[in-house]
Amino acid sequence: MKETIDDLTVEYVDETGLSTIKQLDKVVLTKGAWSTIVYKYQDWEKAKQRYSPPRYSIRRYQKRNDQYFQKSKFNISSADQAEKIITLLQKWIAEDSPKTEVS
Repeated sequence: MKETIDDLTVEYVDETGLSTIKQLDKVVLTKGAWSTIVYKYQDWEKAKQRYSPPRYSIRRYQKRNDQYFQKSKFNISSADQAEKIITLLQKWIAEDSPKTEVS
């Protein structure tokens, strides 16, 4: 298991040395007993012999006994799906924001 938040990754290298999951970026949204991290990554597509377009993953980790344990994840499989999530969240945030009355 990983001891620091900096050690956490989605990168995976197989026994031949190939990165089958290549991490492109990582942003820590929250730290503490429960941490949330968003990763940008690519999967190796064996049939096409190339990496996929960028994908995204939101992962939650719990820290216990000075070790991080992954507790949940949500993978966003495409830019189109990411844009739909962004649009929906922006709509909900706008709806929930207090309205300022103009006199």
